[in-house]
Amino acid sequence: MGDLMHMPWLSRTITVVDSPDPSLVGLRGTVLDETRRTIRVLTENGRVRLAKDVITFTIDSGEVIDGSAVTQRPEDRINRRYRGR
Repeated sequence: MGDLMHMPWLSRTITVVDSPDPSLVGLRGTVLDETRRTIRVLTENGRVRLAKDVITFTIDSGEVIDGSAVTQRPEDRINRRYRGR
């Protein structure tokens, strides 16, 4: 995975590209906060909290990220090594 996995996501644009919940697919907004298991996003319809483990998303229209692979605190994610990357 590229540099996006190791960079802070605050104020970046997130787009959900896949989810078991079809109402989340296509959701787009600005990352307001990130916790171990969630990402809080400001969309044109208000604030939404997304569970990482049920979404696949892009940051700034970059590479596709599997949310279940990044279920750790942001400060831990930044320094982590990912398999196969």
